[in-house]
Amino acid sequence: MPIEFSVIDHLDRQEGVPIHQSYDSRIELVRRYDDAGFTTFLLTEHHFTPLGLAPSPLIFLAAASRVTRRIRLAPLVLILPLYHPLRVASEICMLDHLSHGRLDIGLGRGISPYELAYFNVNHLESREIFEEAQQVLMQALTQDAVSFRGHHFKFFNVPMELKPLQPRLPMWFPCSSPEGARQAAMHGENTCFLAPAPRARLMADAYKQAWAEAGHQGPLPKVAITRHIYVAETDAEARRRGIQAHQLWYQRFGYLWAKFDPRMPAAYDADKHLATGTLIFGSPQTVRARIEEEVAATGANHFVTRFAFGDLRHEESLRSLELFTREVMPRFGAASAEASGSTAP
Repeated sequence: MPIEFSVIDHLDRQEGVPIHQSYDSRIELVRRYDDAGFTTFLLTEHHFTPLGLAPSPLIFLAAASRVTRRIRLAPLVLILPLYHPLRVASEICMLDHLSHGRLDIGLGRGISPYELAYFNVNHLESREIFEEAQQVLMQALTQDAVSFRGHHFKFFNVPMELKPLQPRLPMWFPCSSPEGARQAAMHGENTCFLAPAPRARLMADAYKQAWAEAGHQGPLPKVAITRHIYVAETDAEARRRGIQAHQLWYQRFGYLWAKFDPRMPAAYDADKHLATGTLIFGSPQTVRARIEEEVAATGANHFVTRFAFGDLRHEESLRSLELFTREVMPRFGAASAEASGSTAP
């Protein structure tokens, strides 16, 4: 079956590379993703870790919007307890207009209690803050005035001058459980899972069942799996370099947990990570086969990958992307825009 592809990025620090050069590298990669026909560029939000060179995803996506034409842009996710909901509503509206209506929105309460704590947000209260902030935000994006009275936020008849360009902003809700998948389906939101195939299948099935039960009309939203990918000319080279880069990415992902939680494993186990199936490192032929296996095993209808992580140099990410675009995507009915002669500005 045809599969569309998107890209996710944590924008983690590159050792020895000035931060402004990292930004330039990633902006160039996003332009290439647009040329190649990827559906959406998704950018995470993290704070106070080497994983987090995009603590304000909307700023980076605003820059990306000016060098792209087709690819949709999405924070995945905005950590809502860290924002004033009326302020972030205004910034979302600005970016939807700057991108000419190409903005998707992912919202969450944050997975790291340590990042929240540095902002003096108690993770035990983050769900309640998130739920209130989400209600205020949705009012601000859809109504002419906001009135709300809760424990954390109180507003009365605040006029909303800005509105998004799109009548309804597409939403993303990443999940780690079948319950979360059902919630995303009930609200008609796109979802994605970074989980081994058996668990991802449970969540995909739960999503599809809840979607049917809700009686939604129209096509099924994106039910996506996310995987790290590194493509090289040979399986041996791809595995060697992919594992090396993923090890550094994983250490950064767990940076604050390792700092504060002695239960975190001390050593990186490459075989254990490969056994999960969430790492796809190989030649174009191997990568094509693995994607087919993962899609069949999970029931996903969308595939989200990443080409820049760990200590991969800009040139290495570009080469992996070029091999993927030329020799993998067409297999899934996702021919690149470059191949058809279209170019970004």
